Amino acid sequence: MIYCEFKPFSTDTETYTLEVFEELAGDEFEAMMFTENDNIPAYIWTVNFVIIVKRGSRYITDLSFEKIPRNPVCE
Repeated sequence: MIYCEFKPFSTDTETYTLEVFEELAGDEFEAMMFTENDNIPAYIWTVNFVIIVKRGSRYITDLSFEKIPRNPVCE
């Protein structure tokens, strides 16, 4: 499901609020997508990036964010 308002989410060690996420991403939030029965988003859209949220461990919920430019400039 896609949400156009930020929905806070947590790992075992950190809670991500809108302010924390925007500071971490260095960009302004636009939307986020959750897959079925998951409390951590799979994708987050910002003004300039699509961010893929990856889980790092099976035992402890650890996340990494892969930023992909939304509108790359081609010369």
